[in-house]
Amino acid sequence: MVKTDVAIAGGGPAGLAAAIAARRKGLRVAVFEGVASTVAIDKCCGEGLMPDALEALGELGVEIPASARMPIAGVRFLECGHAAEAHFAGQPGAGVRRTALHAVLIEHARQAGVSIFWSQPVRGLTAGGVMAGDEEVECRWIVGADGSQSAMRRAAGLESPSVCPRRFGLRRHFRIEPWTDLVEAHWAHGVQAFVTPVAENEIDVAMLSSDPQLRYRQALELFPALVARLTGAEATSNVRGAVTASRRLDRVATHNLALLGDASGSVDSVTGLGLAMAFQQAVALGEALEREDLSLYAAQHHRLARRPRVMESVMLAMDRRDTLRRRAIRTLAAEPAHFSSLLSVHTGASSVFSFAVRAPLALGWRFLTV
Repeated sequence: MVKTDVAIAGGGPAGLAAAIAARRKGLRVAVFEGVASTVAIDKCCGEGLMPDALEALGELGVEIPASARMPIAGVRFLECGHAAEAHFAGQPGAGVRRTALHAVLIEHARQAGVSIFWSQPVRGLTAGGVMAGDEEVECRWIVGADGSQSAMRRAAGLESPSVCPRRFGLRRHFRIEPWTDLVEAHWAHGVQAFVTPVAENEIDVAMLSSDPQLRYRQALELFPALVARLTGAEATSNVRGAVTASRRLDRVATHNLALLGDASGSVDSVTGLGLAMAFQQAVALGEALEREDLSLYAAQHHRLARRPRVMESVMLAMDRRDTLRRRAIRTLAAEPAHFSSLLSVHTGASSVFSFAVRAPLALGWRFLTV
């Protein structure tokens, strides 16, 4: 029998961040992951970390080596020959291969004293803890960080009956020198392409769509300018896909179990905020465990989700309505300072209220006249 203070189901970035946060509070921590022992697990994601994600990692004492990341200065929206760009107000973001990020978190967790058990998925709850593989684990606290289809969420009775809108993501890497230090969001009817520099000679090109039948090459051909950029570039990874969903839960914690990351609800990947939310949740969970009160975590979780939910609504409205999106991009191109202010809200560097005080009149006038 394994004995620990905190048992974490899921050894991805969210679970490892939670493990590091708990260890920093002096708790014994064991992470259980169903995948066989490996250096890092690859997964489909945009691989761009916003500044608030890096800030949360910093609170956990985690720094991504300069050799494993590319600085990201901001974002650029492109459609129909129009381009709008904005820069982060403070520290830059980072483009990081998912495998590199996972490897960094594994190493930090090990150095912090976290016990990681590979090939041992958490199969259910017991009276004194959890069942991981064929072994009973005795623990005081349980963390479900086992993804969007979380078994811990179901076992704890925390599933919510609400509709969970889904979209579909596809990702591939190409060997080419990045032509910008911005994350580019290319828009077309029903599809977005996100280009993220992840190394000095490599980029990540991710597609998002509501069409489950859409194929990567088919999606890429909707963006002729991007196809031209990639002409002659060698693909350095296979196409990898995943479902992205907007899921809201009524509750994310019981008296001794907390959900974290996608297991605790999610926003659409168009926001680029999924990992930032998970790392911020890990910080909040560490504080709640130290104070032995998961209701504090539940309250913080709700607060942390408010801004991403607002930004998700805006971005998905742009996806659904072509005329609205095109007019919005032209408006933002004409008002770059206000676009930068909006980006600061998106990354949590400033409040929605402060933006609402300064920008609406100028943006509204531009929106009507562009």
